[in-house]
Formats: sequence, C-alpha cells, structure tokens
Amino acid sequence: MEKTNQHVCSHKVVHVGWQKSNLQEFKAAFISDNQAQSDWLDSKKHAELMENMDKKSAWDRFYSETSSRSHNFKNFEWFFGFDAVQDFITPFLQTASLSRRPVQVLDMGCGTSALGPSIYRDSALPVRVTCADISPVAVRLMREHVRANPVRPRNASSQIEFLELDCTQLDSHYGPSSLDLIVDKGTTDALLRSKEGAEKAASVLRQCLKVLRRSGSLLQFSDEDPDARLVWLETAAQGQGLAAADVGVQEVGVLRGVCYYCYQVTAHHYVNK
Repeated sequence: MEKTNQHVCSHKVVHVGWQKSNLQEFKAAFISDNQAQSDWLDSKKHAELMENMDKKSAWDRFYSETSSRSHNFKNFEWFFGFDAVQDFITPFLQTASLSRRPVQVLDMGCGTSALGPSIYRDSALPVRVTCADISPVAVRLMREHVRANPVRPRNASSQIEFLELDCTQLDSHYGPSSLDLIVDKGTTDALLRSKEGAEKAASVLRQCLKVLRRSGSLLQFSDEDPDARLVWLETAAQGQGLAAADVGVQEVGVLRGVCYYCYQVTAHHYVNK
C-alpha cells in the first residue's frame, strides 16, 4: 500500500511524545450527552484516569461511577461516533467479504461506544462483530443495553458479541490469521497517553498484525499527527516474526477544533520465528 501523508489540517494539535493533556484537551477527546460522565471528567479524578488509562481498575472505576449517577444508559464515545468513520470502515468490510464467509471484525477497547453495534447494524454484508474491552463493567453495561434495546442488523446472518478481553493479551484469545478487520478508536491513544503504556501499545500492535488475516487490516483512529504516528507504527510493528508492515494515513477531519486521522496498518507475511 502506498503511504499517504497529506497534512490538510492547518494545525497540529497532537502532543508529539505524548505529553499530558490539560483537562480541556482531554475532554475534547470524548463525545457524550451524559451529564454524569461530564461531571466525572470535571472532577479531580480525570488526572488519575489520564495516568492509568492502560489499567483495568481505572476504567472499571470510571464506568461504575458514571453509570451509577445516571438511570439512563448513554454511549460514551472517544473522539467521534460511527457516522464520522463509516466511509473508512465499509470498504474494508467489502474487501474481506470476497471470501464468502462472515467478516470477522474486532472493536478493540470498545468501552460503551456504539461503534461495534453500528457496524453490526449497518453492514449489508454478513459480519461477526466482537466488541471487546478490558473492563467487565463496560462489557456488562453494553450487554444489558443491547439486551434491553436489541439491534437489528441489515444482514440476518450477522452476529455480535461482547467480550471481556485485555488487548495486551490479544494473541492468547485469537489464533494467527483469524480476523479480517480490527478497529481501534482511541485504544492505542489511551495506552500511549498513560504513564506506563508505551511498551504495551507496541505489543498490542504486533499482536494485532499477528491475528489478522493476510488480507486484513488494522484501522487506528487517532488525533496524533502523522509525523509522529507513522514513524511509531513502522518502528513498533517490527519484530516477533513480522517482516514489516505497510502503513497509510487519511484525514478524518476536524471536530471540535481537533484534527483526526485514520491510520491503516497491514502486515507483511511472517518470517521464521
């Protein structure tokens, strides 16, 4: 894949080297009409979450406390909702469908986002969507929400499941070449922003490339500038049997003053381990 690195945005808002964001920058990464979540981010607890976004306990606490403050479930979106990235995801579903089997999709670090359920709902092609998160609280909330508000897929053969899974142990759950598409909306960003998450993020990237089929891709949605993220992706993808990876980038657009990008990563075949 030919690499594209076009800076259409007129400014760079991402913290190269992943310096800590202030509260307003941190809150800009989230979309939610849930007042309980907004109130939680306004509290001093946001600093603790920022430093520990690679830890299960931090997210369990976040989802437990924000859900307990509201009687009505609200999806909590990192960056943006499905509509903003639907046109990036659909072509990969169509390519993977040529195999004439359900397209295996992983929404990695789903939280309580509507992204995975939206892929399941809107895909005209048969898909099996797994929404996975490290937090059992988030997984339980999503299961309960979908049980109470069933999602009707366009394709009757499509399936969806919610799974508690630490993405740093991805290859312990999935075998090599078992997924067609992995969608990462802010999960890698959360790892890289956390105090001790850089090594975990690199490990997750390599595991993603291992469990993807040869025709499969990883889509990372991020606010990190291509000058930083492209180099990191190319470097972190090497090793553990990977010859290299092809990396490309497209601009998603500017939302609430922040420029977002879609990074596509496709693995080369494995070499001897």
